[in-house]
Amino acid sequence: MSNTIAKQVKFDLFKRERPFLTHEHELFRNSLQKFLEKEALPYIEKWEEEKYTPREFYEKMGHNGFLCPQIQPEYGGLGLDFGFNMILAEELNRVGVGTLASTSSSIIVPYLERFGTEEQKKKYLPKCVSGEITTAVAMTEPGIGSDLANMSTTAVRDGNEYILNGQKTFISNGLNAGLFFVAVKTDPKATPARKGMSIILVEAGAPGFSLGRKLKKLGQHSTDTVELIFEDARVPLVNLLGEEGKGFYYLMDRLQQERLLIAIGALIVAEEMLKSTIGYVKERHAFGKPISSFQNTQFEIAEMATELSMAQTFLDDLTNKHLQGENIVTQITMAKWFITEMARRMSARCLQLHGGYGFMEEYPIARRYRDVAVMPIYGGTTEIMKNIIAKNLGL
Repeated sequence: MSNTIAKQVKFDLFKRERPFLTHEHELFRNSLQKFLEKEALPYIEKWEEEKYTPREFYEKMGHNGFLCPQIQPEYGGLGLDFGFNMILAEELNRVGVGTLASTSSSIIVPYLERFGTEEQKKKYLPKCVSGEITTAVAMTEPGIGSDLANMSTTAVRDGNEYILNGQKTFISNGLNAGLFFVAVKTDPKATPARKGMSIILVEAGAPGFSLGRKLKKLGQHSTDTVELIFEDARVPLVNLLGEEGKGFYYLMDRLQQERLLIAIGALIVAEEMLKSTIGYVKERHAFGKPISSFQNTQFEIAEMATELSMAQTFLDDLTNKHLQGENIVTQITMAKWFITEMARRMSARCLQLHGGYGFMEEYPIARRYRDVAVMPIYGGTTEIMKNIIAKNLGL
């Protein structure tokens, strides 16, 4: 028998080979990381306390070329592929602040790119790239949750204008947004009801449009969430996005990318939680030795690392397919619910491994624990995701 013992190779959980990312992608990432180290990290605690990320942050992002990387050059953008949007989502979630810049750039603005008129694109897209305006989407109403077909906000034609009446809630980025994509009923009698839904672009300050309460949340404190109120609000007819009655279908059209980005963000949060927890258990001592030497700690870390590694592989494959333009709605739906739920479970497990210190605000896990709680809810709840999967499986 040979006396040679194979050298053990250390597995680096946080180093991933992703062939679909080029040198240009990594240059973008490095530049963004340096920007966030200077313009975000020193202010996170202040923004959390104030429950608001200032507009100036988004303007600086635009000035440095980090917003809406996919927009075509004729509208002021760079015309880059989805990989740059993915990096934007990853790095903003890594620091845990300013994630609405990714939502506006990669989820909301694409509605305008795909369905807007040439006049609308020329008017708004350059300002989205520069950071002069950020966007918000207004779908949810009090009492209806995900049941968009039964929304009650209406838009009635009056000459060259729409008159909007109703209320929206849970609107992220409402304080900063300069342009709102508002889902309304233009035909309340349509059957089925979804055929009566349209999307209207409403600018901040439009007559009859106002912000309601700034809502208090469990987590994600640096991102504002508000109510919107429309009381005979007047908006030009030219602000209709696409065609009347197509709003529901427009929203569904972009869900693959939206839910992929949510899964990407949740995976990065999971990575950061586990990374900081591994560092903590190696340094923290109990009973005269590091708690990383305890079997329970090792088992917990091993289980979470395995889940994370499998999720990384699955999500990287889906991202590559999305870059190639494949329709993978069912698989992305699976990734959205599984990875967000995984991250939520991991937040509790990582906090537990921190012991009493995990409950202290000075440790990042406390904020991550609060922030990750909403990820299985927004963009479609876990229960909705499972319904979609079951339907697509023919059940």
